[in-house]
Amino acid sequence: MRFASEQRLDDGVLEREFTLGEIPGILWTPASASAPVPLILLGHPPLGLHKMYPRLVARARHAAADGFAAATIELPGSGNRPRWTAAEQARADLRRAMETGEPVSAEIIDALILPLVDKAAPESQAALDALLSLPEIGGPVGYSGGVISVGIRLAVVEPRIVAAGFFAGSFVPRTMFEEARQVTIPLHVLLQWDDEGNDRQAALDLFDAFGSKEKTLHANMGGHTGVPQFAGEDAARFFARHLR
Repeated sequence: MRFASEQRLDDGVLEREFTLGEIPGILWTPASASAPVPLILLGHPPLGLHKMYPRLVARARHAAADGFAAATIELPGSGNRPRWTAAEQARADLRRAMETGEPVSAEIIDALILPLVDKAAPESQAALDALLSLPEIGGPVGYSGGVISVGIRLAVVEPRIVAAGFFAGSFVPRTMFEEARQVTIPLHVLLQWDDEGNDRQAALDLFDAFGSKEKTLHANMGGHTGVPQFAGEDAARFFARHLR
């Protein structure tokens, strides 16, 4: 891991941009901490860190206020990372289906999501290796948001992640339902009831499939971008219970 820049935000949070090999990322740490702090790994959709930055830094500030570090990395094929031909084609197929009002086929969902999961999950684990080697970060680790299928894979294969907050707002391949049954860590799942791009029943079926003994579904009225502020407060309390 190589740090490229750092700045203090107006609330004292230290923001550092880094690269892990060729993967860009950002790390936020609380203004002051007397001991190594837990970490929340922030997921995001494949729109690029630059575009997602305002939402990511807001989430990171909230995490820092609760005494947690937060970090995120660029997804494969997004931002300034090399273009990924197969992903570009899958996204084009998805846009075409949605623009014409056709059902999004299982083949399109698989092509869009499964290769991303296979690439992104190991990169997130490599990021955890580097981040947890820093003296100011001591774990445990939570995972928050992003492409839910990436979160499912990480919840299954990464034992350092002890709790996860998912947003039920992305397409999920059917094979990921089998992986969901292997998830056992505590979960906090947010669902926007009227999400125009989300299959509500599929989201409910996925929640039912999770194998966790502790899992909570928070469903709110409204579309994809209408998440109420108190939903974030509920998620913060969830991580406070499991990371402190």
